[in-house]
This record gives sequence, C-alpha cells and structure tokens, in this order.
Amino acid sequence: MAKTRSPLPDHPNCLNCGTELSGQYCGTCGQRARGRLISLWELLQDAFGDLFEVDSRLWRTLIPLLIRPGKLTLDYLEGRRARYMPPFRMYLVLSVIFFVVAFFDPEDDLSLLFEPPPQPSPEEVVAQQEETAAKQEATETAVNEVLTELRDEGLIDAEDVDEANQVGDVVFGITAEDPDDGDGLNFNVNPATGECTFSGTDDMPDWLQRRLTRDRLETICERIGADDGKTLGNLVLDNIPIALIVLMPIMALVLKGLYPLSRRYFVEHLLFFVHFHSFFFLILTLQVLFARFAELVHLPEPLKILTIVAAAFYVPVYLYKAMRRVYAQGHFITFLKYVILSGTYTAGAGMTMLGALLFALISV
Repeated sequence: MAKTRSPLPDHPNCLNCGTELSGQYCGTCGQRARGRLISLWELLQDAFGDLFEVDSRLWRTLIPLLIRPGKLTLDYLEGRRARYMPPFRMYLVLSVIFFVVAFFDPEDDLSLLFEPPPQPSPEEVVAQQEETAAKQEATETAVNEVLTELRDEGLIDAEDVDEANQVGDVVFGITAEDPDDGDGLNFNVNPATGECTFSGTDDMPDWLQRRLTRDRLETICERIGADDGKTLGNLVLDNIPIALIVLMPIMALVLKGLYPLSRRYFVEHLLFFVHFHSFFFLILTLQVLFARFAELVHLPEPLKILTIVAAAFYVPVYLYKAMRRVYAQGHFITFLKYVILSGTYTAGAGMTMLGALLFALISV
C-alpha cells in the first residue's frame, strides 16, 4: 500500500513574527497563516496577484492617482495608508515602467538575440552617398535662396549673405561652424560627415572649465560624432531619474516656503511631489502606449493629436487641483502659489536636466 502524506500541522503562531494567530492572517505583520507553497499556481499568484485582482492595492492606488488629484497624499497624511501602495515604491515602479515602455528597444538593447541586418551592396552604398549629397546640396540651395530674398528685401546686408555662402556644411538648417553666440556650450554634429564642433567654452564657469578642458571636449566631440550623439543621448536618459529625485526635495522646500503656516513637516511636502511625479510617469506611460496603439490600429491623426494635447493640459490642472485638495486654501491664493510653484518647478527642472547633461558629457 502506498504511503499517504500526512497533513501539515496547524501552527498556532505566525511563522514570520511569532505572534499568536486568531485568524487566517497575522494581526501584527499581516502574513497569511499558510506556511508552504503547494503549487506553481500559488507562486504565480504571489507574483502577479496584485496585477489581476480588481480589488488589489495596485488598482486602489493607480485609479485615484490618475483621476483624483491630491487624494493619495491627503489620505496618507490623515492615516489612511494600508489600502494603498507605499509612495516611494509606487514612484520607483512607475518610473521604471515608463523608461522601459518609452525607451527600451529589444533590437538595440538585446541585439545578440537578433540577426544583424544585411549589409548594403557597394552599389547601394554609392546610391546612399549620392542621395545624401543631393539632399545636402538642396538644403544649401534653399538656404541660399532664402538669404538672397532677405537681401533683396533689404532685411540683411549683402556681406552677411556672402559670409553665409562661404560657411560650407549645413547641419539641420544651421551651419556646422556656427559662431559662438554667447549662449553657453554648444555641440554641432554634421550628419553627413560625422564631424563635431563645439563653441561657447569661454562662457562656462571657472569650475566647469577646469573639468571640461579643451582636450577633453575634443575627445567628447569625437565620441559624439562617432555615433551621431547616440551614446550621449543614452547617458542623458540614464541620468534623468537621478535628476528627478534631486528635484523633488528642492520643490518640497519651495512648498514649505509657500505654506509656512500649514504646520506640515518637510517630508509631508516631499510626499506631495512623490505622488505628483508618480502621476506624471503614469500619464506619460499611458500616452506612449496610446500613441503606439493608435499607430497599430491606424487611428485618425487629429484624434491622436487631440489626445496628446488633452493630456498636456491635464497635467497643470492636476497640479492645481492637488494643491487645492491637500492644502485646502481658496482659489485665488492657491492660484498665486500655483504660479510661483510652476515657475520655480520649470527653473528647477531646467537646472537638474542641465546637470544631467553635464554629467553625461563628463561620462562620455
């Protein structure tokens, strides 16, 4: 006779924290009383249960995050927390999902799994070079015609036209040897030749000039020109999550200054921006997915544009309504503080993105 496995004994105490059990779940740590995984299905449920259960914390968090501005922040501050995902975990998950959805390219990032594209024949290479030269010549001709018309109308001097005609290569409608206009460090890459030039080094701060010497900038320029700036773009994308994390405490300080009588701690203002950035990643992810779906099913172009514009308008409206709900002030006062916050947010985002670009340049 075959032996039958004896049933597992009932454990009177929680296997995780040792607390005496009075039901299916531990009243102290929340762990389920069952101690063993008895099937592959249970393991998959533990992994993806929150994704497919309608009443899970995932959906109870994402739905109000998307359509009820400020509700998550207010509920968390008032102690209603167990029903939602932890704020920083939600922020990290949504940021990772966005960058994977928006920028992950399997054929590029997992190139070893795909066969390389067939190499063009010598005839095709010659044809591509001729096509590139023809496009460049047509661009130069169009630019020269515009300059000539401006000269004939007396809007620019003839010397300016002659000087522009002597410049040579054209990069996306501007000259590759663009003179230093005093607007900071500029890199220009000629797509036809891969040649890279830079200008504006004299306008950089002294501490930055000591780090970005001319020899180092020439090396950076060569590497940027070698792959048309692809490496630099990838490095900037890698630094953007860090830049946004740096931006959040800065904006929390701004909120603390805007609401000095709210008696809220710094971390409570920080929580507001954790939720706002989580919403921002969520709405961007939905936009990317919608754009790809619209392209797949061939939705009308006006509908796609209307959806993108509506989402762009919804973001500032969301921020205003979130401020109203969390800080409970009148429309006029909230609007004034909203204008100040929006201005400082734009400046702070620009500075942190510039920092991300500088770190990327140093890392090239």
